[in-house]
Amino acid sequence: MFLSIIGILAGIISASAYIPYIRDILAKTTKPERASWIIWVVLTGIAFFSQLAKGATTSLWLPGIETIGVTIVFLFSLHFGVGGMTKRDTFILICAASGLLLWYFTKEPAVALYIIIAVDAIGTVPTIIKSYEDPGSETLTTWVMVAIAGIFAMIAVGSFNIILLSYPFYIFAANAATALAMVLGKNKKKLRKDER
Repeated sequence: MFLSIIGILAGIISASAYIPYIRDILAKTTKPERASWIIWVVLTGIAFFSQLAKGATTSLWLPGIETIGVTIVFLFSLHFGVGGMTKRDTFILICAASGLLLWYFTKEPAVALYIIIAVDAIGTVPTIIKSYEDPGSETLTTWVMVAIAGIFAMIAVGSFNIILLSYPFYIFAANAATALAMVLGKNKKKLRKDER
């Protein structure tokens, strides 16, 4: 019962994190990186079904909610987002597609999950770079909340199962890295202003 509550809490935190993000997209302050979000749409869905195939239960709330959230943000990014056709974005999309091809030919859900995490990490790179270079174009609260949701999802696994812990740990690490990039980017801009 406790693990179910923690799993549901991870899902609620993750779902709530999209509220300020979507609000800021509509206010035209947050500009989602299209290449990242299209990759995340595909990958969160695959991660959800891979975890399900390996027996995850209470920890499924996080990837399930993530799939819905990233799909909504991607749809908004088509009108309000940035990127998608730069050389860097094209390279990242090709790497992601290559990873998906590997995943397609993988019959073992655990191997598929690790391929998906690697491809997801490739997709996260443009957003981390953008968060550092233009920290005002992202919503810090969202990245912190999803990182916290990842911690709760790890707790919800209920045992030291590396396969089941891998995805929620990755969600924590990727979102924490994006939040850290924003903080470092803001500090760098502040230092430059102070030097003038």
